[in-house]
Amino acid sequence: MIENPRTTITFDHALAGRITARERAEGTDGRLVHGADGGVLHVTLFEKLLVSTLSKLSNYVPDAGIWMNTQRPEWNDANNALVGNGVSVVTLVYLRRSLAFLLELFEGCRDREIAVSAEVVTWARELRMAFESHGAEPYPGEQGDRERFEMVAALGESFTRYRASVEAHGFSAPEPLAVTEALALLRAALAHVEAALRANEREDGLWHAYNLLEFDREKSALRVSRLSEMLEGQVAALSSGLVEPAQAVRVLDRMFASRLYRADQRSFQLYPEKTLPGFLEKNVAPAERVDEIALLRALVAERETSVIVRDASWTYRFSADLRHGCDLSRALDRLEALPRWSAEVARDRQAVLALFEEVFQHHSFTGRSGTMYGYEGIGSIYWHMVAKLLLAVQELSVRAEREHAPDGVRRALAAHYYRVRAGLGFEKSAEEYGAFPTDPYSHTPAKRGAQQPGMTGQVKEEILTRMGELGVRLEAGRLAFRPYLLRASEFLAEPSVAQVYAYDGSAAEVELPAGSLLFTVCQVPVRYERTDDRPTVRVTWSDGRESVLEGDTLDVAASRAVLERTGEVARIDVRVPESVLRAE
Repeated sequence: MIENPRTTITFDHALAGRITARERAEGTDGRLVHGADGGVLHVTLFEKLLVSTLSKLSNYVPDAGIWMNTQRPEWNDANNALVGNGVSVVTLVYLRRSLAFLLELFEGCRDREIAVSAEVVTWARELRMAFESHGAEPYPGEQGDRERFEMVAALGESFTRYRASVEAHGFSAPEPLAVTEALALLRAALAHVEAALRANEREDGLWHAYNLLEFDREKSALRVSRLSEMLEGQVAALSSGLVEPAQAVRVLDRMFASRLYRADQRSFQLYPEKTLPGFLEKNVAPAERVDEIALLRALVAERETSVIVRDASWTYRFSADLRHGCDLSRALDRLEALPRWSAEVARDRQAVLALFEEVFQHHSFTGRSGTMYGYEGIGSIYWHMVAKLLLAVQELSVRAEREHAPDGVRRALAAHYYRVRAGLGFEKSAEEYGAFPTDPYSHTPAKRGAQQPGMTGQVKEEILTRMGELGVRLEAGRLAFRPYLLRASEFLAEPSVAQVYAYDGSAAEVELPAGSLLFTVCQVPVRYERTDDRPTVRVTWSDGRESVLEGDTLDVAASRAVLERTGEVARIDVRVPESVLRAE
């Protein structure tokens, strides 16, 4: 993988054949991992959570992110050419969230030992040792490059040993693993992950999304370089849990002032707009750089065109047959086999390869995000990512309320939330959006309307954020209604009647007085009414009973009846204090 990060998968055709045969005999269970007895291997949820975490941690690169070496793009496939050389800060962010969640989850059973496959136990202990024996502080300079290589090698070699053992022999009998050991691993890993995330904060207050790595085997070093700003990096950082509400306000302020903001659509593009060079401006080897390399000068003089040519305008260009560095290496191999060029190629090979990379910059090639103007490319708004931004800002707004952040911070986050929302299609006219406003679309390129209609992931985030605006919360199995983000203008000015549908499909009507609104949770109608008093919740049961609760939270019994859709709860009425609603 270090030798060629772009070639990291070997397909096992024999195993694929055995799996297909097993599937014909057993059905889809044939695709699952089987034990020595021929039956499907069963492990605990604890082990499954641990394995998925260990696999990500095994690809951790200090100061950089998670190495993208599985031949798949990350969430955004417009960056698909980053596979191999790319390192994802975005995945690092969501790994950070996962680690924090697992620490809290496992803490509840810290005094236990849980049976885990022996190979996984060994893998977990080796990773813990690697994280604990290497510092989590930044890795600057050449010494840092060597330490980074050492850390990546330790993690990767452990993963290699685990994988090779399982592929060769399958899983051994489980052995007990103390939950405290898993907690120690997660804490050590979290310290590294958070340090790496902080290292990816840019000088302008924004955050990196992806980085590039370059291995130097001779020096046992691993260098990291940064790509330009991307919207994904900001959304990930705001989602990380590491950015405090007050800092989030500053990040959002800078985002609206950055090159990512498109004023014409009141929203954010994935990457800053730029102008690509014209066709004749590409593949130009600067004359002064060619003159520095004796081999190239000699090839031009003798009109040997397999590597370098000089066109009619006396511009130096690499041969049109060379698509990438591997082609150039093969061309140099052919020349080196000739007595005339043998010594010169041996002397100047690395210099020619370096100039080729300097001209084409293949190492930093990202894919559509850097070469196309449509299809989530340059200047494009990707609406799903904007919806993810909306959700991230809402999470921070809810957190600010929960942590009793200063009023100025809470107001600023709410204002940013609605400013992000104002750029979404349903807030626009058809003329501005370029399509029917409530239909989901993939993206909006520069100077065109919304493109590619379809049920995009944007729909999911907008459902989540709408429930968040309405203040629906689930805490310790209890439903709460805290609409801190809800605007007062959403309540009805005149009385009305709403039609809802019960569990059995039957229709019912709900009276809505002025100053109320209605929505449903698990098909149970919830009616909000504005009040100058304290919050209360009234539960109307299907048998006609009523329960009135002080505050904004249901009890466990009513919450369970709603969430399990038992039909026992007919309606919920919540009196919402005017003081919690937003003016505009």
